[in-house]
Amino acid sequence: SDIIFHPWKKEENGNQTRVILYTITLTNPLAPKTATVTETQTMYKASQESECYVIDAEVLTHDVPYHDYFYTINRYTLTRVARNKSRLRVSTELRYRKQPWGLVKSFIEKNFWSGLEDYFRHLETELTKTESTYLAEVHRQSPKEKVSKQSTVRRRKRAHAHLRVPHLEEVLSPVTTPTDEEVAHRIKHVAGSTQTRHMPEESPSGFHLQSVSKLLLVISFVLVLLVILNMMLFYKLWMLEYTTQTLTAWQGLRLQERLPQSQTEWAQLLESQQKYHDSELQKWREIIKSSVMLLDQMKDSLINLQNGIGSRDFGSDPEEKRKRFH
Repeated sequence: SDIIFHPWKKEENGNQTRVILYTITLTNPLAPKTATVTETQTMYKASQESECYVIDAEVLTHDVPYHDYFYTINRYTLTRVARNKSRLRVSTELRYRKQPWGLVKSFIEKNFWSGLEDYFRHLETELTKTESTYLAEVHRQSPKEKVSKQSTVRRRKRAHAHLRVPHLEEVLSPVTTPTDEEVAHRIKHVAGSTQTRHMPEESPSGFHLQSVSKLLLVISFVLVLLVILNMMLFYKLWMLEYTTQTLTAWQGLRLQERLPQSQTEWAQLLESQQKYHDSELQKWREIIKSSVMLLDQMKDSLINLQNGIGSRDFGSDPEEKRKRFH
């Protein structure tokens, strides 16, 4: 409703553009009941009158959630396939002005496709009604009017035959209907077609996708590294717990045994305890020795690093060091 058609304007490149303003009714509970729409239509100069029209429509829907994130591109290709028959082919694409979050993006795409299906289903119904009305009017005409109208159409076609593009003359026949491949071939030959109109806009999105893929790769690598470190930490904690349980069990078994009754048994008990103590002391000595060796290696590495940095600074800028010293 509230449709406002602005007149067609011819651009410098030969294309024609116009702006249409209207209001649509929405059924989504998360959106308002109505929304205003700005549609910019571009008809390309290669379109031939009564033969083929290629029109792109950029649709901006206002007053809906996240309306500043996206817009719609609809392409209408209208071709003549017979004397009283045309074919309308519509393709559409959702494009983003700025990249939304994943949840917001899924929300936008879900509502976009559902609304688009309703819109074009309504368009199909209206076109069917128009076709039925036209056929009814044709059948109501008298044979004399039909003959005069057909002769007029034939004369008009003969008068404008020299304006027809050669490839359109070949594929458009008044008695045959072209296949999908022929229609695609015909559209490809339309100079100034919008198949390459928005190609420059795809390069930033491609760069953005590459950056996102690199970021995901880095995040995956960090997550894998964290998993490996967590596994190592879990293994160390498990070994520590196992050692503690073994020591506790050994001490419990020793306490559960009967107490020595003679001096020999007491001597054996003291000897076993001394052996256990010596073995534990030896383990601690080895651990401390390896720690000292690691510290020495770290010290040597730091000294070499300090010497390398000092020699590089001295060799690179001796004059500056002398000035600083003085």
